[in-house]
Amino acid sequence: MTTPDPRSGTPGSASMGERLARATLSRAVEPGDEHAGRWLHRYGATGFLDRLLDTTPAPRAPRKDGDADPFPGTGPKRVASWRLRAAAADPTRDLATIHDLGGRFLVPGDTEWPRQLDDLADARPLGLWVRGPADLRTWALRSVALVGARACTPYGAHTAADLATGLAGQGWVVVSGAAYGIDGAAHRGALAAGGATVAVLACGVDTPYPRGHDQLIRRVAEQGLVVGELPPESHPTPSRFILRNRVIAALTRGTVVIEARHRSGSLVTARAATRLGRHLMGVPGPVTSALSAGVHELLRGDAALVTDADEIIELVGDMGQLAPARRGPVLPRDLLAPAAAHILEAIPARGPTPTPATVIARRAGTTPDDTLAKLYELHSLGFVERHGEGWQLTNTTTPASNARRGGT
Repeated sequence: MTTPDPRSGTPGSASMGERLARATLSRAVEPGDEHAGRWLHRYGATGFLDRLLDTTPAPRAPRKDGDADPFPGTGPKRVASWRLRAAAADPTRDLATIHDLGGRFLVPGDTEWPRQLDDLADARPLGLWVRGPADLRTWALRSVALVGARACTPYGAHTAADLATGLAGQGWVVVSGAAYGIDGAAHRGALAAGGATVAVLACGVDTPYPRGHDQLIRRVAEQGLVVGELPPESHPTPSRFILRNRVIAALTRGTVVIEARHRSGSLVTARAATRLGRHLMGVPGPVTSALSAGVHELLRGDAALVTDADEIIELVGDMGQLAPARRGPVLPRDLLAPAAAHILEAIPARGPTPTPATVIARRAGTTPDDTLAKLYELHSLGFVERHGEGWQLTNTTTPASNARRGGT
């Protein structure tokens, strides 16, 4: 295994000591630990790590920084766990592993660091282990999260893939968690369109999970980006999946939920998006489907209803990127002037004999002369026929007659 310069392959200006300290802390601290985030903010990465690795008994007199206990308010068991893991960490080995995979370890201060992650405050990732050729910061600026149920329906899988394809086709990056169901369909939809996609894992980026998505995650690493907070060889746990979702929400400009039960993990992503001021969107499903119940609850609140990529982009895109107006087909009757349409409505839809113009005029509340003029106009357009002194609707299956009868 080659031992690289810790800054190797990483664009940016973070120091070697900072990168090594954060690599060590990524082994010592669980993702999203706000206690650790608070001390990281206070002491800096190297200062925080120095205090963890300092095994000398705490002096009775206060330190120069004012505290006899470097972590007041943080439980001793938590601190003991940090210290045990930090002492066992081998950051040089972890950085060499990611280097050999063609990846890199990003930290705040790097040019490629997505600054919107700073919105997470004390829950901000210590760093991100990344595989893939693209620039994460650039991609994150134009990205949308598609999340939802693992045990999704065919409708959900089709919708996720269709939305991802539409977004990718318009230059948007699709971000998801590489899980079964909606996540996998979203990644595949973006890849099929030759577009950009990012998989945010709850484990090491060298440890594909779920195992059944090994090939999919490899394809994402080749064509897009695979990202994780945990160092190489780290395995997922239920809590890590939940905490991973805050990164998906913070990294993107908006989150779309496609099928989710009331207790779905995707709703954690939705709530995080709301807290962070990101756009929250939902795709409706059948009202009888328990898999859509969580989405419908979001739609009753602050989430916007979306049905295609254009509607998503209208919310998360630049000013003026409006979705096309939605309307039904234009029928021949829609093109009639109001006066002519009024006369057409006055002609009985069915009758044993043609209706005289005087009767039609009385039904329409107009003069016989005006009525006759409009009847000749309607005759020239194929809407009515004249039989002697009477008039009736054209007895055909043309669009004009279907429009009059309310057909399709």
